[in-house]
Amino acid sequence: MFTSLLPETIGQDTIKDSNAKRILNLLYKERQLTKHEIAQRLGLSIPTVISNANDLMAEGLLEEAGVGDSTGGRKPVIISFRPEARFSFGVDIAPNEGRVIMTDLDSKILEDERFPILELRKSKHIAEQVSRIIEEMITRRDVPRNKILGVGFSLPGTVNELELVLENAPNLGIANVSFRGFAETLGLPIFVENEANAAAYGESVLGRVKEMNNLVYVSITKGIGTGIVIKNHLYKGMNKRAGEFGHMTVVAHGKVCNCGREGCWEVYASERGLVDSYFDLTAQTLPSIDEVFRRVRLGESAALLALETYLDFLAIGIQNIILLLDPDYIVLGGNLAKYQDDFFPSLLDKVFVVNNFFQKGDTKILFSKLEDDASILGVSLLPMRTLFFLDEKVV
Repeated sequence: MFTSLLPETIGQDTIKDSNAKRILNLLYKERQLTKHEIAQRLGLSIPTVISNANDLMAEGLLEEAGVGDSTGGRKPVIISFRPEARFSFGVDIAPNEGRVIMTDLDSKILEDERFPILELRKSKHIAEQVSRIIEEMITRRDVPRNKILGVGFSLPGTVNELELVLENAPNLGIANVSFRGFAETLGLPIFVENEANAAAYGESVLGRVKEMNNLVYVSITKGIGTGIVIKNHLYKGMNKRAGEFGHMTVVAHGKVCNCGREGCWEVYASERGLVDSYFDLTAQTLPSIDEVFRRVRLGESAALLALETYLDFLAIGIQNIILLLDPDYIVLGGNLAKYQDDFFPSLLDKVFVVNNFFQKGDTKILFSKLEDDASILGVSLLPMRTLFFLDEKVV
């Protein structure tokens, strides 16, 4: 909260910067408006709007886009947002593969390239790969370096974003991997974030539930990660590890998790959980959930029973989230979304069983609109926050 900040302590430069961001943020959403419309929408004087708009046009972020209809005097000039004025990079680091994208201010993916990762601990090698790809993208697009806002990294584990450290990634068996050297190698501002938090942030800004108050993003991959958005702010908690719902206990003294605990939700409800559910019934190891669902569609009884058992556990975790946070939305992401037609009605029935606390419709369960792009687009937004978002949307 900022209630202790007295008006006289706020300098004119701060006020002007805030007004400029408000104008830019408004035009980011509305695309184009007249100066009079901007003034009315933001409660600013016309001279203030003109001064700030001129500064933003000088920086190339806005431009004049013709004139509007006259209401009796000179026709008003229309001011338009320029998404091509600045660029950002997003990098997704997974166990075996990395991905780099280049976006404009509309988060349109302009460049997209993947590269193999042989050893996550060798961050210098990864930095060299990412640097090479980024330089090639900049050259292909002929973008001045001062138009690049920075590079965001989506990482699979607990992240210290201030120290640029991947603190712990149980599913990868690594800890305390520093990404600080990336800033020196790339020569650009660096941002790091947990992949589920990044995806939640991306969904809240760009996805199906953008501008909604409260959501929980559940990333279902080899493990389960969750990101929490409360009142449009990413909630990370005091120690920056809020949302580790994948490691809540759903079976007392259950199967051992990679985190060292027993009975974690992700052991039973991740992609691995579905494959293991099939193995428990048949003693047969399938290569992926794709093969499980292939057999489901063929009507194989073991696959159908494995899916039923899996959905029981998935529903338990979702119910716990609803009871704990009462969100407007729960957004499911990951490869599971490809098969939603095979299980979604059944999952909803299992989640919204008759009870005294919630019912169907209280919380909407959706699949990610951004799909595989959720986390990488989320981190590509991080360098943009100081440009035109009024706050960092993080608590």
